[in-house]
Amino acid sequence: MSSLHFSILVAMARNRVIGKDNKLPWHLPPDLKHFKALTMGRPIIMGRKTYESIGRPLPGRTNVIITRQNNYRISGAVVVNSIDAALKVCKNSDDADADGEGFIIGGAELYRQTLELCQRIYITELQQDFAGDTFFPEFNVDEWLEIAREKHCSDDKDHLEYHFVVLEHKARHLT
Repeated sequence: MSSLHFSILVAMARNRVIGKDNKLPWHLPPDLKHFKALTMGRPIIMGRKTYESIGRPLPGRTNVIITRQNNYRISGAVVVNSIDAALKVCKNSDDADADGEGFIIGGAELYRQTLELCQRIYITELQQDFAGDTFFPEFNVDEWLEIAREKHCSDDKDHLEYHFVVLEHKARHLT
């Protein structure tokens, strides 16, 4: 079994919106590239609704889907009924090597339930508000240390400013 640690990966608007109608309320290709670069070759855990919004298992990663539905099956993914089962699958997966990092990729309820388990949060902070119906949970920012921030602006007509931010938990920091 590996010594895998878990990190949250999220894109979030200034008003904490992460989704609307089970979709991202923005189109930001550089964020999708960032997501792919971080997760490729590593296990990812997602809720059923997040999986359904993506529509397919993401290639090059162990995809673990958490659902309460006992008969839910997806070819190319591992379906489990609890966070503990998902963590165990990831720790025993072929992807559980390299730097030993697995990712929680959503949605809101899964973020809320795993925030206390994660050592890092990778946030794409969109520097404007968006309309939405799904929000990243509130958390105590004083417990986290910002270890990286990259500022960017989209190339499209909107010129959306966004930041790639990495937070590390002060008490659960990586050594």
